Amino acid sequence: MSYLSNAAQAMAVVTRTITDDQLGNKTPCTEYDVRALVNHLLFWGPSLAGAGRKESVPQPAAAESEVDLAAGDWRGRLLALLDDIASSWAPPSAWEGETSMGTPQTLPASVIGEMIVGELTVHCWDLAVATGQRLELPADLLAHLYDTVFAGVEQGREMGIYGPEVAVPADAPTLDRILGLTGRDPAWT
Repeated sequence: MSYLSNAAQAMAVVTRTITDDQLGNKTPCTEYDVRALVNHLLFWGPSLAGAGRKESVPQPAAAESEVDLAAGDWRGRLLALLDDIASSWAPPSAWEGETSMGTPQTLPASVIGEMIVGELTVHCWDLAVATGQRLELPADLLAHLYDTVFAGVEQGREMGIYGPEVAVPADAPTLDRILGLTGRDPAWT
């Protein structure tokens, strides 16, 4: 199983447990409550899957704030989307060449694939802690993700993907160190 598949599977486990009455809960991702974060994932997810197939997928609106994709059977749609993301990135060819996430700018497919691993894992943590779930992630996924986040953290900050680093002890669990690098406080409650 690939790291991307592991991250999508972890997100699916968390998604299945979120109840509709938790959609208003705040998350560590300060601009989103649970509903807005689900909306974010449903808005961008088709582009993430399309990137693995080297396809451009049109957005459902000009901005994610213009649509409420977290209505109706949001859970079923998100679970299907996570499957689509994992399957689109399963072939080795998905990681070769260049691709994009619905924008004219292309990057090496491997870079975008690793960005998706990080996006799914960190937002999985956001949703898990916001809904009182315990998150279990494979040690090899976390070790890999730490290396990729650490290697691109400054570029991520310049792009506005990561916030200012939160100090975390060097001997803290790997997930806590990843969260600190991305600007999240692992002790968030």
